[in-house]
Amino acid sequence: MKANVGGVDRALRIIVGLALIAWALFGNGPMWAWLGMLPLATGLFSFCGAYSLLGVNTCKTN
Repeated sequence: MKANVGGVDRALRIIVGLALIAWALFGNGPMWAWLGMLPLATGLFSFCGAYSLLGVNTCKTN
């Protein structure tokens, strides 16, 4: 797996993922709020399968 999620994209995924999970845990959010696990995981691992299929890469390469 080659990293294809970089910088700002990665930070936003982690923030959104944590916010959705917190909503599900503490705010009596709907069941779909647990989908926050997906953006959190893609942000932490810097890899997005959908980006790979679509040929998108937001990670800067040296």
